[in-house]
Amino acid sequence: MTANRPSFDLNNRVALVTGAGSGLGRAFADVLADAGAHVICADRHAENATQTARMITERGQAATNAEVDVSDEAAVAALLRDADGRHGRLDILVNNAGISTNPLRTHEFSIADFDRLMAINLRGVFLCTRAALPIMLRQRGGSIINIASILGLGGYYPGFPASGIAYATSKAAVVGMTRQVAMEYAGDGIRCNAIAPGWHQGTALAAERRSKITEEDFKRLEGAITAGIPMGRFADPYELGGMLLYLAADTSAYVTGQVFAHDGGWTAT
Repeated sequence: MTANRPSFDLNNRVALVTGAGSGLGRAFADVLADAGAHVICADRHAENATQTARMITERGQAATNAEVDVSDEAAVAALLRDADGRHGRLDILVNNAGISTNPLRTHEFSIADFDRLMAINLRGVFLCTRAALPIMLRQRGGSIINIASILGLGGYYPGFPASGIAYATSKAAVVGMTRQVAMEYAGDGIRCNAIAPGWHQGTALAAERRSKITEEDFKRLEGAITAGIPMGRFADPYELGGMLLYLAADTSAYVTGQVFAHDGGWTAT
């Protein structure tokens, strides 16, 4: 029976990671390349995407870079056309690109910030998924991995704004989108799952949040978050690598429509 044993090997697979220029996205691209995939590192910041791709190719693995605004329908369509034209396939899509805005209570939250965040965190996931599906349908297979959040699984308010209504709403919607896509395409050999990360250090989300609040408030936020994590610490982005690889590879061939929390026990409390 060993001939049918699932493998983590991604040789000859093509993967697209959005938001690959930094943080979780860079770690995801790195892990997939290390498993043998050719990784398309896409980011709205062209220089960051180039840096990620160079990091991979300098060690002899396969990667290309691409600049894309995932909220732009034409740009996403062009990215997927180019990927299909260059490689003739797309095996893995990681919808990771996302932003966080100034954490405010709902009655203080601006419509402009709400719409800006939704355009990337939700519309972007839809546009990339919609553009990737025809390629995956043609090849009768593929794995779509959406990056949600524990803040899309439950509310959080430690007495002061730690996130925002738009971010939580967008990530809850990504969970719903994941399950709907999974049901629609399970019979076509296409799987769709989501990872709901908890609090991770070194992400672009943290950088944006930090730039909008005082250092004192940021330390108060970190203290409140750590107190709510049973493991008592933030995670490193690379700690998500095993879960990502499991969902990308044939090891999870019978898994679709699922949401996996990666949170140090946060959602178990």
